[in-house]
Amino acid sequence: MPAITHHIPDALLAAYAAGNLPQPYALVVAAHVSLCLECRAAFEAHQAVGGAVLESASAQEVSAGLKANILDLLDAPVTPAPSYRRSGVYPGPVMAALKGRPPRWKSLGLGVRQSILTAGREGSVRLLCIPAGQAVPDHSHNGLELTLVLQGSFSDETGRFGVGDVEVADQALEHTPIADAGADCICLAATDAPLRFSSLIPRLLQPLFRI
Repeated sequence: MPAITHHIPDALLAAYAAGNLPQPYALVVAAHVSLCLECRAAFEAHQAVGGAVLESASAQEVSAGLKANILDLLDAPVTPAPSYRRSGVYPGPVMAALKGRPPRWKSLGLGVRQSILTAGREGSVRLLCIPAGQAVPDHSHNGLELTLVLQGSFSDETGRFGVGDVEVADQALEHTPIADAGADCICLAATDAPLRFSSLIPRLLQPLFRI
């Protein structure tokens, strides 16, 4: 795999390590960390710091009832979550979101396809497959978008993004991503708000495609 040059910002890694990142973004970060040695080391460092803080924190007294409830929870049987390995271009965290099954692609037109993995109050995360040479309509953002490349590459006004790279886009960025020549570009994209498309047709189709 080519060198990864676009990484997860440290603040997002810290939030992920603390368990404070919304699920759509947490999935993108988990997938990137599984591919990127640099961000994996940074994530483990954040975990170590968090563990040290917990160990040094002073003990807090709790009521007998709360203590009993906590002990009951600790004694309750736990069913381990299924473990998924990388399959093809899809890292283990993505395969977990897919429950081990191939993506269920739906056409967005012009050869572009999507597979929505989750959608809810915290946002949505989806797989996008964009044919080589095809552009995503010009758009800006109502919130934060994280896009991780799993296959191929794309380019926009900010640069080129290959396998393992993450583009972080916010309200300040308006861009027109174009899939580069070669393999179709497959991305994992998480958003917490609908995109803002510049042209009329994408805006009309937006509710149908849930973008």
